[in-house]
Formats: sequence, structure tokens, C-alpha cells
Amino acid sequence: MSKRYTITAALPYTNGPIHIGHLAGVYVPGDIYARYKRLTGNDVAFICGSDEHGVPITIKAKKEGVSPQEIVDRYHKIIKDSFVDFGITFDNYSRTSAKIHHDTASQFFKTLYDKNEFVEEVSEQLYDAEANQFLADRFVVGTCPKCGNEESYGDQCEKCGTSHNATDLINPKSAITGNIPTLKETKHWFLPLNKHEQFLKEWILKGHKKDWKSNVYGQCKSWLDDGLRPRAVTRDLDWGIPVPVPGGEGKVLYVWFDAPIGYISATKEWAAREGKDWEPYWKDQDTKLVHFIGKDNIVFHCIIFPAMLKAEGSYILPDNVPANEFLNLEGNKLSTSKNWAVWLPDYLKDFPNKQDVLRYALTANAPETKDNDFTWNDFQARNNNELVAIFGNFINRVVVLTNKYYNGLVPTPSDFSTIDQETLAAIKAYPSVMESALERYRFREASQELMNLARLGNKYLADEEPWKLVKIDEVRTKTIMFIALQIASALATLSEPFLPFTSTKLKGILNSDANKWEDISTKDILISANHQIGKGELLFSKIEDTEIQAQLDKLEASKKTNEAAKKVVEPQKETINFDDFTKLDIRVGTILEAEKMPKAKKLLVLKVDTGIDVRTIVSGIAESFTAEEVVGKKVTVLVNLAPRALRGVESQGMILMTETPEGKLVFVNPDDANVTNGLHIS
Repeated sequence: MSKRYTITAALPYTNGPIHIGHLAGVYVPGDIYARYKRLTGNDVAFICGSDEHGVPITIKAKKEGVSPQEIVDRYHKIIKDSFVDFGITFDNYSRTSAKIHHDTASQFFKTLYDKNEFVEEVSEQLYDAEANQFLADRFVVGTCPKCGNEESYGDQCEKCGTSHNATDLINPKSAITGNIPTLKETKHWFLPLNKHEQFLKEWILKGHKKDWKSNVYGQCKSWLDDGLRPRAVTRDLDWGIPVPVPGGEGKVLYVWFDAPIGYISATKEWAAREGKDWEPYWKDQDTKLVHFIGKDNIVFHCIIFPAMLKAEGSYILPDNVPANEFLNLEGNKLSTSKNWAVWLPDYLKDFPNKQDVLRYALTANAPETKDNDFTWNDFQARNNNELVAIFGNFINRVVVLTNKYYNGLVPTPSDFSTIDQETLAAIKAYPSVMESALERYRFREASQELMNLARLGNKYLADEEPWKLVKIDEVRTKTIMFIALQIASALATLSEPFLPFTSTKLKGILNSDANKWEDISTKDILISANHQIGKGELLFSKIEDTEIQAQLDKLEASKKTNEAAKKVVEPQKETINFDDFTKLDIRVGTILEAEKMPKAKKLLVLKVDTGIDVRTIVSGIAESFTAEEVVGKKVTVLVNLAPRALRGVESQGMILMTETPEGKLVFVNPDDANVTNGLHIS
């Protein structure tokens, strides 16, 4: 029996593109679930949109010297295009700067305000006098009161996941000026979560929520056991939705009050466009509401948003919130600021038409119950050893042999042997096996069952060997190929949630897209005899070691840049006056000869033409340059330095060097663009 589903995916901040961590944690699992539910005949509204009112957006705008609107317009398009590129089938991808969202969020606030669901309080908040503004959320950093992380934000610690208020931070500092903030009184409206604590305990702890993932249930229980406190729903900011009640001048709705309402406004926008009624998707008790999020958003979707919906009174509550853990990259936490990430636009430049490879690799290694690590070597292995060698290999053999033996016509089978009957029965079992995993939000498990169906096909062909039988038993060969084509047809349908681009391509090769999900388990024949299929083409191609090394080199470059940025600069030496500087005679010379100093690891003996003479200079650069590569180089030389004997050779000057941001030693000369980090004397 069909059912109505409202499926939401966490609204991404529009302060940068999205990376593989976002895809693995939220958007691929959400898309798999939405596609599966559509394939099984359900009424689905898959909803998302850009979160454009977060403090990180205003911080980025300040750094770039542009307006927040310019930032959100830029990244909204980039993010939306990335979702389209990777086959994320949102029924509507909206944005919180849209008028319909401003109107919906304002009305939601006013409804709760009129019902006296808020507590109005004057309290002391952190204030930066130099910046002339209150420090909400990401505008303040300090030490987390729970785990001691010294880089916690004012709203949440990204190390331990604890949500808190800015005033809870130890040793807070303004993220704008670096100043130590003061406390200043301001008025705000609070949602008294303590008022809804009993309801939340009954709904989550005593209700039917033990089928939620253990990480979700456990985090909710911890919050409820600690006791809930009122939480501010307004902020002193100039970017966001203005507080729509008297006394709200100069204040906006807190982003975590406004953002989840974005699901509702996006549904309204979609329904208006499609000529539908939006209300059943949010107010009909027969609708199943499912939120796909990362673990850092659990409290907002399981505690705060349900409390808001309950206080409003007319909305359904989420049936499930299958939050994933975090995905790391090559052993380190994904970091936007450190460029330790795989950005989706960059991925497509390096691996065009390989969206399904990334979708599959992220699903097969999904952080469903614990933090997992994405590695480029595993990505390559998933592609080469599974998609190419198992799935692609089976389809290629079936299609090539069908075209070779029967000119692409599905052969007419004869009597089925025991192995044929067992294989056909096994095909029929796969939908229910995969459904069991999908209904439990175990997408990794479901993806491996899909691959097991391809393995079944390979084993069947390997055991029956039609390429040998065709020479001695054409009748039996036709039956074998008929069975193999049934497996291929099942794969074309069942792969759609996981490998949508591959599914479309395979349906094109088979010249058939008529089957529904339920047909795989109920129909005896999925592709009929005498049906004409197309010519063979590869579904997947191997990824070479050089391609993987290029990605590892990118990450290594990011690591070196980060290390260089953190490098401690040596203290400045004592101040000299202008007369001291004028005593230096610095000239541009050319290295004529060079040789390694015997038994010295760091020293090269150079003959340098300084323009006034040719002199010997001993330079400690042998670990960075060979003697051969420095000959002919222009160098900057301090020529009036007193001679000094080094290992028996008199050095008659010094070579000036510098370092690039990556720490590479380079010569200082008039044509060198790398003179950025202070001079080294060598």
C-alpha cells in the first residue's frame, strides 16, 4: 500500500561549495531513500534548500568585503548545480532568502508569540565594543566548558558536539577583532524547552523511538537526562529574518529557529509550482516525516524542532532522524578552512562522468554507525574491483554474447534446469532483502546486496560457461543467456537508487525501462524473448594509479600549505638604523662553477661573477640544490662581508636566500616572485 513521505535533507550553509563529507553523511543516503520510496510506488516530497542566514555567511562576507547576499547568491548556484550533477533528486531545492520562507518563518514565530509560547528575557550577552555588535554563535570563540577544546564556537563545540550559549565559553574572544568581549544587556525571546521536556521524554524515551539509530537515541537521552533549558530564538544581528513583533527592531530570528522552517516553506513553494496542496505533507498523521542529517544536527532536529512543531500545534512530528556520523579524509578530519576536502566541482573535473563511482564508494563506506575514513586507494579499489570487475564485467559479458550469438535478440529459453530455477528464485528474493536494509536506513548493507546480485550473475555464467556450450548445445546456451539477461534486467531496476546514471545507461543498453521495483519479485520474466537489446558499451572504466596519485599530491600540497601557515616566525633581531643598512654592498651575480664540499653534507663551493670580480663563496645550500643545477643561476650576493674560512676554503661573501610558503629554499634575485618570507644568508 502506498504512503506519503516528506523527506528532508539538512540545509547546507551557502558559505562554500559542498564536499564528500556532506554527500556521504546526508545527501546520498537521503537520495537513495527517496528514489527507493518512489520506485515502490509512494508519494514522495524530497525537500532541501540553501541555509542563507548563518553567521558563517556574514563572517565570510566581512572577510571578502562584500554583502552577505553576494555570498549566498554565489554559493547557492554552486551547491544547487552540484546536487544536480550528482543525481540528487530533490523535488524542490529552495533557499531561505526567498520571500516565501521569510513569510513562513515570520508567521510561525508570530503564531508561537501569540500563543505565549516564548519567554521574553533581558540578559547579559557578549559584546565587542570595537566592532559595535553583540557576539552570537560563530562571532565568538573560546574554550568549550565540556571538553576543553580551545577553538569552540559560541553555539557549538565541533570537537565534542556539545551545543551551548556563547556566555558558557571559557576565555571567550571576538572572532571579528580578537578582543576580549564585555557583557552587555539585551532583550531576546526564548523557547522554554523545559516546558516541553515531559512531552519529549514520553515521545522519544517512552514512545516508539528505540528503533532510531543508537547514536540519535543516545544523544537525545543524554540531553533529556541533563534537563532542558530555555533557548534563545532571536539574535542581535543585521542579516536574517527580522523579528516580526514589537520590540524586535534590530534583531533577527536565530538561524536554528528559522532554518528547519525552511523545510516547510520549500514544501509550500514546490506544492504551489506543481498545483498541489502542501498541508498533507506536514499536517496529515498518515504522512511519514524523515530527516536526513549529520550527527552535529541531532539536537536541533530531535529536540528543538519537534518542540517548535508541538508548540505550534498543527504539524506532524518526525518518524525518524537517521543521522550519520562523520566522514574523515585520509585519516584526518575534513576541514574547509584547511582545504582538507574533496570538493564536488573539483571531483567532476578530475573524474568526469564518474558520479556513480563516488556515490557507490561513499555508500559502501558510509559512516552509519561510526566515523569512517575515505581514502583514495579504497575509492580506486571499489571502482576497479567491484564496479568494473563484478557489476560491469557481468553486464558486458551478457550484452556482448547476446549480440554475438543472437544479433541482440533475447533468445527463447527451453526447459529450466534446477540451477536455472534456483537462480530465478534468488533474483526474486533480492528486492525484499534490500528493502529490509533500506527500511532500517542501512544503505551500506543494501548496496552490498545489489553487488551480490551482480556476483550471482557472474557465478551463474562461470558455472554454466555458455561460450563453451554454444559449440555443442545451442538450445541450452539460449536458456543460459535468457537467465543471464533476467539478472541484467533486475540490476537495471534495483541499481537506480544507488547508481542512477548507471541504471539509466543500462536500461538504454537493454532497450527497456518498463520494470518497477515490485516486478523483480513478482514477475517470472523481466525481459522477454525476441526483445531487441542494444550494443555493448562499458558501464565503468578502470581508475589508474596515476589518477589516484594526483589526488594524493593535492592533499599533500594542502598539508604543506597548512604547515607553512602554522610555522612560527623567528623573532625579529634588534633594530638597525639607516646608516647600518647603507654599509651593506649587495649585488646581483652569476654562478659560474659549483662543486660539493668534500665530507660536508650542506656545503657547496661556488665561483660567482659579482660584476666587479669573480670570487669563491661557500654556501650551505647543498641539501636543496645540486652543484649542476645552480650553475648559471643569478643570485644576490653580500659582497663586503669579511672573508671567513670554512673547512679550509676562504668564503668571500654570502648568498641571500628565502623560503616559499611551502618551505622550499629559493634564490633571491630580481626575477624571483617567491621573495615573501624574509631573507636567509647561505
